[in-house]
Amino acid sequence: MRIAWIGLGIMGSPMAHNLLKANYPLTAHTLEQHKLDHLAAHGGTPAPSVGEAVQDADVVITMLPADAEVTAVALGEEGVLEHARPGTLFIDMSTVTPRTAVTLAQAGAERGLRVLDAPVSGGEAGAVEGTLSIMAGGERADFEAARPLFDVLGSTAALCGPHGAGQTVKAANQLIVAATLQACAEAVVFLERSGVDPAVALDVLNGGLAGSAVLDRKKHAFLTRDFTPGFRIDLHHKDMGIVTAAAREAGVALPLCGLVAQLVAAVRAQGDGGLDHSVLLRGVERMSAA
Repeated sequence: MRIAWIGLGIMGSPMAHNLLKANYPLTAHTLEQHKLDHLAAHGGTPAPSVGEAVQDADVVITMLPADAEVTAVALGEEGVLEHARPGTLFIDMSTVTPRTAVTLAQAGAERGLRVLDAPVSGGEAGAVEGTLSIMAGGERADFEAARPLFDVLGSTAALCGPHGAGQTVKAANQLIVAATLQACAEAVVFLERSGVDPAVALDVLNGGLAGSAVLDRKKHAFLTRDFTPGFRIDLHHKDMGIVTAAAREAGVALPLCGLVAQLVAAVRAQGDGGLDHSVLLRGVERMSAA
Protein backbone atom coordinates (compact mmCIF):
# COMPACT_ATOMS: atom_id res chain seq x y z
CA MET A 1 0.00 0.00 0.00
CA ARG A 2 1.27 3.43 -0.96
CA ILE A 3 0.69 5.78 1.97
CA ALA A 4 0.27 9.55 2.06
CA TRP A 5 0.89 10.95 5.54
CA ILE A 6 -0.21 14.46 6.49
CA GLY A 7 1.12 15.94 9.76
CA LEU A 8 4.53 15.25 11.30
CA GLY A 9 4.12 16.55 14.84
CA ILE A 10 5.09 14.97 18.16
CA MET A 11 2.90 11.96 17.41
CA GLY A 12 2.77 11.95 13.62
CA SER A 13 6.51 11.92 12.98
CA PRO A 14 7.36 8.70 14.89
CA MET A 15 4.22 7.02 13.57
CA ALA A 16 5.21 7.78 9.98
CA HIS A 17 8.75 6.58 10.65
CA ASN A 18 7.45 3.28 12.02
CA LEU A 19 5.61 2.68 8.75
CA LEU A 20 8.80 3.45 6.84
CA LYS A 21 10.67 0.94 9.01
CA ALA A 22 8.00 -1.60 8.07
CA ASN A 23 8.88 -0.94 4.40
CA TYR A 24 5.70 0.87 3.40
CA PRO A 25 6.28 3.44 0.64
CA LEU A 26 5.31 6.73 2.26
CA THR A 27 4.93 10.27 0.95
CA ALA A 28 4.36 13.01 3.49
CA HIS A 29 3.45 16.65 3.76
CA THR A 30 3.79 18.97 6.72
CA LEU A 31 4.41 22.69 7.16
CA GLU A 32 7.91 22.38 8.64
CA GLN A 33 10.59 21.80 6.02
CA HIS A 34 13.11 20.34 8.49
CA LYS A 35 10.64 17.56 9.31
CA LEU A 36 10.28 16.73 5.63
CA ASP A 37 14.07 16.69 5.31
CA HIS A 38 14.30 14.29 8.25
CA LEU A 39 11.66 12.05 6.69
CA ALA A 40 13.53 12.03 3.37
CA ALA A 41 16.75 11.04 5.14
CA HIS A 42 14.93 7.95 6.43
CA GLY A 43 13.47 6.82 3.13
CA GLY A 44 10.27 8.84 2.87
CA THR A 45 9.22 11.09 0.00
CA PRO A 46 8.44 14.71 0.86
CA ALA A 47 5.60 16.46 -0.95
CA PRO A 48 5.19 20.24 -1.29
CA SER A 49 1.40 20.12 -0.87
CA VAL A 50 -1.42 17.94 0.42
CA GLY A 51 -2.70 17.42 -3.11
CA GLU A 52 0.62 16.15 -4.41
CA ALA A 53 1.05 13.90 -1.41
CA VAL A 54 -2.28 12.12 -1.82
CA GLN A 55 -2.83 11.96 -5.58
CA ASP A 56 -1.26 8.51 -6.07
CA ALA A 57 -1.87 7.07 -2.60
CA ASP A 58 -3.81 3.94 -1.72
CA VAL A 59 -4.14 5.13 1.87
CA VAL A 60 -4.18 8.70 3.22
CA ILE A 61 -3.53 9.22 6.93
CA THR A 62 -3.91 12.55 8.70
CA MET A 63 -2.47 13.25 12.16
CA LEU A 64 -3.24 16.88 12.95
CA PRO A 65 -3.85 19.03 16.06
CA ALA A 66 -7.58 19.80 15.95
CA ASP A 67 -10.85 20.04 14.00
CA ALA A 68 -9.91 23.21 12.12
CA GLU A 69 -6.71 21.73 10.70
CA VAL A 70 -8.35 18.41 9.84
CA THR A 71 -11.28 20.10 8.11
CA ALA A 72 -8.99 22.40 6.10
CA VAL A 73 -6.71 19.56 5.01
CA ALA A 74 -9.59 17.21 4.17
CA LEU A 75 -12.14 19.57 2.63
CA GLY A 76 -10.09 22.52 1.38
CA GLU A 77 -9.59 23.30 -2.31
CA GLU A 78 -6.11 21.75 -2.22
CA GLY A 79 -7.18 19.04 0.21
CA VAL A 80 -7.52 15.30 0.42
CA LEU A 81 -11.01 14.97 -1.05
CA GLU A 82 -10.12 17.10 -4.08
CA HIS A 83 -7.02 15.11 -5.01
CA ALA A 84 -7.31 11.55 -3.69
CA ARG A 85 -8.49 8.92 -6.15
CA PRO A 86 -11.90 7.23 -5.70
CA GLY A 87 -11.49 4.10 -3.62
CA THR A 88 -8.70 5.58 -1.51
CA LEU A 89 -8.83 4.68 2.18
CA PHE A 90 -8.76 7.92 4.20
CA ILE A 91 -7.87 7.42 7.88
CA ASP A 92 -8.00 10.41 10.21
CA MET A 93 -5.96 9.56 13.32
CA SER A 94 -6.28 13.06 14.79
CA THR A 95 -8.48 13.74 17.80
CA VAL A 96 -11.56 15.69 16.72
CA THR A 97 -15.23 15.81 17.63
CA PRO A 98 -17.45 12.86 16.71
CA ARG A 99 -19.51 15.29 14.65
CA THR A 100 -16.47 16.25 12.55
CA ALA A 101 -15.67 12.56 12.02
CA VAL A 102 -19.18 11.92 10.70
CA THR A 103 -18.98 14.98 8.43
CA LEU A 104 -15.68 13.77 6.95
CA ALA A 105 -17.10 10.30 6.36
CA GLN A 106 -20.16 11.69 4.58
CA ALA A 107 -18.10 14.07 2.44
CA GLY A 108 -15.63 11.31 1.63
CA ALA A 109 -18.36 8.91 0.58
CA GLU A 110 -19.68 11.52 -1.87
CA ARG A 111 -16.23 11.52 -3.53
CA GLY A 112 -15.91 7.73 -3.49
CA LEU A 113 -13.45 7.60 -0.59
CA ARG A 114 -13.58 5.07 2.25
CA VAL A 115 -13.16 6.85 5.59
CA LEU A 116 -12.21 5.77 9.10
CA ASP A 117 -11.83 7.87 12.22
CA ALA A 118 -9.01 6.22 14.17
CA PRO A 119 -7.67 8.38 17.00
CA VAL A 120 -4.94 6.98 19.23
CA SER A 121 -3.85 6.92 22.85
CA GLY A 122 -0.39 6.31 24.24
CA GLY A 123 1.39 9.63 23.86
CA GLU A 124 4.76 10.23 22.26
CA ALA A 125 6.27 7.14 23.90
CA GLY A 126 3.55 4.92 22.46
CA ALA A 127 4.01 6.49 19.04
CA VAL A 128 7.76 5.88 19.13
CA GLU A 129 7.43 2.32 20.43
CA GLY A 130 4.55 1.38 18.11
CA THR A 131 2.37 0.48 21.09
CA LEU A 132 -0.52 2.89 20.61
CA SER A 133 -4.13 2.01 21.33
CA ILE A 134 -6.18 2.70 18.21
CA MET A 135 -9.93 3.23 18.46
CA ALA A 136 -11.69 3.23 15.10
CA GLY A 137 -15.09 4.18 13.73
CA GLY A 138 -16.40 3.19 10.32
CA GLU A 139 -17.07 0.11 8.19
CA ARG A 140 -15.70 -3.31 9.16
CA ALA A 141 -14.20 -3.92 5.69
CA ASP A 142 -12.29 -0.63 5.84
CA PHE A 143 -11.03 -1.39 9.33
CA GLU A 144 -9.76 -4.79 8.17
CA ALA A 145 -8.04 -3.14 5.21
CA ALA A 146 -6.28 -0.79 7.62
CA ARG A 147 -5.38 -3.47 10.15
CA PRO A 148 -1.87 -4.20 8.76
CA LEU A 149 -1.01 -0.52 9.26
CA PHE A 150 -2.57 -0.47 12.72
CA ASP A 151 -0.51 -3.53 13.64
CA VAL A 152 2.63 -1.48 12.92
CA LEU A 153 1.47 1.61 14.76
CA GLY A 154 -0.11 0.07 17.84
CA SER A 155 -0.50 -2.92 20.10
CA THR A 156 -4.28 -2.60 20.40
CA ALA A 157 -6.78 -1.73 17.67
CA ALA A 158 -10.54 -2.09 17.76
CA LEU A 159 -13.50 -1.11 15.62
CA CYS A 160 -15.69 0.67 18.16
CA GLY A 161 -18.73 1.24 15.97
CA PRO A 162 -19.89 3.41 13.05
CA HIS A 163 -18.30 6.67 11.93
CA GLY A 164 -17.62 8.89 14.94
CA ALA A 165 -17.46 6.01 17.42
CA GLY A 166 -13.68 6.07 17.49
CA GLN A 167 -13.72 9.73 18.42
CA THR A 168 -16.33 9.10 21.11
CA VAL A 169 -14.12 6.44 22.69
CA LYS A 170 -11.13 8.78 22.44
CA ALA A 171 -13.11 11.48 24.25
CA ALA A 172 -13.81 9.02 27.06
CA ASN A 173 -10.11 8.12 27.09
CA GLN A 174 -9.11 11.75 27.49
CA LEU A 175 -11.51 12.18 30.40
CA ILE A 176 -10.02 9.17 32.18
CA VAL A 177 -6.44 10.27 31.49
CA ALA A 178 -7.01 13.84 32.70
CA ALA A 179 -8.80 12.69 35.85
CA THR A 180 -6.03 10.17 36.58
CA LEU A 181 -3.30 12.74 36.00
CA GLN A 182 -5.01 15.13 38.38
CA ALA A 183 -5.42 12.42 41.04
CA CYS A 184 -1.76 11.42 40.71
CA ALA A 185 -0.64 15.04 40.90
CA GLU A 186 -2.64 15.59 44.07
CA ALA A 187 -1.27 12.37 45.57
CA VAL A 188 2.34 13.41 44.87
CA VAL A 189 1.95 16.81 46.52
CA PHE A 190 0.11 15.22 49.46
CA LEU A 191 2.88 12.66 49.92
CA GLU A 192 5.67 15.22 49.73
CA ARG A 193 4.03 17.67 52.11
CA SER A 194 3.44 14.79 54.54
CA GLY A 195 7.13 13.88 54.61
CA VAL A 196 6.84 10.63 52.64
CA ASP A 197 9.33 9.75 49.89
CA PRO A 198 7.13 9.96 46.78
CA ALA A 199 9.37 7.63 44.74
CA VAL A 200 8.89 4.81 47.21
CA ALA A 201 5.21 5.59 47.64
CA LEU A 202 4.45 5.67 43.90
CA ASP A 203 6.18 2.33 43.41
CA VAL A 204 4.03 0.62 46.00
CA LEU A 205 0.87 2.38 44.85
CA ASN A 206 1.54 1.30 41.28
CA GLY A 207 1.67 -2.31 42.43
CA GLY A 208 -1.90 -2.18 43.72
CA LEU A 209 -5.30 -1.06 42.53
CA ALA A 210 -4.06 2.54 42.19
CA GLY A 211 -1.63 1.43 39.48
CA SER A 212 -2.16 2.73 35.96
CA ALA A 213 -0.51 3.35 32.62
CA VAL A 214 -0.62 7.05 33.50
CA LEU A 215 1.47 6.43 36.60
CA ASP A 216 3.87 4.23 34.61
CA ARG A 217 4.37 6.85 31.93
CA LYS A 218 4.34 10.00 34.07
CA LYS A 219 6.10 8.95 37.28
CA HIS A 220 9.41 10.45 36.13
CA ALA A 221 7.75 13.76 35.25
CA PHE A 222 6.04 13.94 38.64
CA LEU A 223 9.23 13.18 40.57
CA THR A 224 11.64 15.35 38.57
CA ARG A 225 9.27 18.12 37.43
CA ASP A 226 10.45 17.49 33.87
CA PHE A 227 7.42 18.54 31.85
CA THR A 228 8.94 18.16 28.39
CA PRO A 229 5.84 17.72 26.23
CA GLY A 230 4.79 14.24 25.21
CA PHE A 231 1.20 15.50 25.07
CA ARG A 232 0.67 19.21 25.62
CA ILE A 233 -1.83 20.75 28.02
CA ASP A 234 -3.07 22.86 25.08
CA LEU A 235 -4.19 19.70 23.30
CA HIS A 236 -5.72 18.15 26.40
CA HIS A 237 -7.63 21.39 26.97
CA LYS A 238 -9.00 21.04 23.44
CA ASP A 239 -9.90 17.42 24.12
CA MET A 240 -11.76 18.24 27.33
CA GLY A 241 -13.85 20.63 25.26
CA ILE A 242 -14.66 17.74 22.93
CA VAL A 243 -15.76 15.56 25.87
CA THR A 244 -17.99 18.22 27.40
CA ALA A 245 -19.60 19.11 24.07
CA ALA A 246 -20.22 15.47 23.14
CA ALA A 247 -21.67 14.76 26.58
CA ARG A 248 -24.01 17.72 26.23
CA GLU A 249 -25.24 16.38 22.88
CA ALA A 250 -25.76 12.95 24.44
CA GLY A 251 -27.59 14.42 27.44
CA VAL A 252 -25.10 12.91 29.89
CA ALA A 253 -24.01 14.58 33.13
CA LEU A 254 -20.22 14.39 33.66
CA PRO A 255 -19.58 16.32 36.89
CA LEU A 256 -16.00 15.11 37.34
CA CYS A 257 -15.26 15.98 33.71
CA GLY A 258 -16.40 19.55 34.33
CA LEU A 259 -14.12 19.95 37.33
CA VAL A 260 -11.07 18.42 35.65
CA ALA A 261 -11.67 20.50 32.52
CA GLN A 262 -11.55 23.64 34.68
CA LEU A 263 -8.29 22.51 36.32
CA VAL A 264 -6.74 21.84 32.90
CA ALA A 265 -7.92 25.25 31.68
CA ALA A 266 -6.48 26.94 34.78
CA VAL A 267 -3.01 25.45 34.27
CA ARG A 268 -3.15 26.51 30.64
CA ALA A 269 -4.20 30.05 31.59
CA GLN A 270 -1.24 30.20 33.98
CA GLY A 271 1.14 29.83 31.05
CA ASP A 272 1.82 26.08 31.01
CA GLY A 273 -0.15 25.18 27.88
CA GLY A 274 2.93 24.17 25.90
CA LEU A 275 4.12 21.72 28.56
CA ASP A 276 3.22 18.07 29.12
CA HIS A 277 -0.17 17.39 30.69
CA SER A 278 1.59 16.05 33.79
CA VAL A 279 2.17 19.75 34.56
CA LEU A 280 -1.21 19.56 36.32
CA LEU A 281 1.12 18.96 39.29
CA ARG A 282 2.06 22.63 39.19
CA GLY A 283 -1.58 23.58 39.51
CA VAL A 284 -1.85 21.53 42.72
CA GLU A 285 1.33 23.13 44.05
CA ARG A 286 0.02 26.61 43.33
CA MET A 287 -3.26 25.87 45.12
CA SER A 288 -1.30 24.38 48.02
CA ALA A 289 1.11 27.31 48.45
CA ALA A 290 1.46 28.44 52.05
